[in-house]
Amino acid sequence: MMNALRAVGRAVIMALAIIGRVTIFAADTISHMVRPPFYWREFGVAIMQIGFYSLPVVGLTALFTGGALALQIYSGGARFSAEAVVPQIVAIGMVRELGPVLVGLMIAARVTSSLAAEIATMHVTEQIDALTTLSTNPAKYLTLPRVLAATLVMPILVGIGDVIGILGGFVVGTERLGFNAANYITNTVNFLEFHDVASSLIKGAAFGFIAALMGCYYGMNSGRGAQGVGQATKQSVVAAAVLILAANFILTEAFFSA
Repeated sequence: MMNALRAVGRAVIMALAIIGRVTIFAADTISHMVRPPFYWREFGVAIMQIGFYSLPVVGLTALFTGGALALQIYSGGARFSAEAVVPQIVAIGMVRELGPVLVGLMIAARVTSSLAAEIATMHVTEQIDALTTLSTNPAKYLTLPRVLAATLVMPILVGIGDVIGILGGFVVGTERLGFNAANYITNTVNFLEFHDVASSLIKGAAFGFIAALMGCYYGMNSGRGAQGVGQATKQSVVAAAVLILAANFILTEAFFSA
């Protein structure tokens, strides 16, 4: 019994220690926003890497998800003679949940792993120590531009993903399920509200912050050698995915609990 309690206590203490370190890391990163200098070149490169180069995977993921969602809703609705609700449910499903979550997970898979591997490699090869020697704060030079870029571009990616996902449902609905194109668009536009779109974009910003922060945190705290780089990359993606799903639940509860 005592051994089991010790194991549980050890796990809880380790979890609390990690939460504390991540919180301090996030607070330190945010604090650098109001302290010069700001490295605009690093910020611009991060915008391109996180935002522009993620468009293909975001677009394809949203397109196929919207199409599959339309098929599933039509098939399920047919059991209750409710096939006509396909446009509305596809729209609200993509905008409220599937769009932000899937884009967030794709960014975690693509960007978080990339950031963790890049920064961990710099840590292993002592490039971060070289930055400190040159009086350059690694958090200000490496972490802040990437976290800020991800936070700013993720709402744009989520908005694009929402539109493409609805387009995927539209194509399947009109070409495969026999919906009238004009009626489909009208039902979609009339059903969505500003609150739905705003919640989607806010979720995107939160997920972008989490994805970039996890990549930078695990990269900065990686172990030595190739094994350390691989471990940091794996841990960053797992942590980002779990935190994105947890944050999605919290934000959904905050926005739609009433």
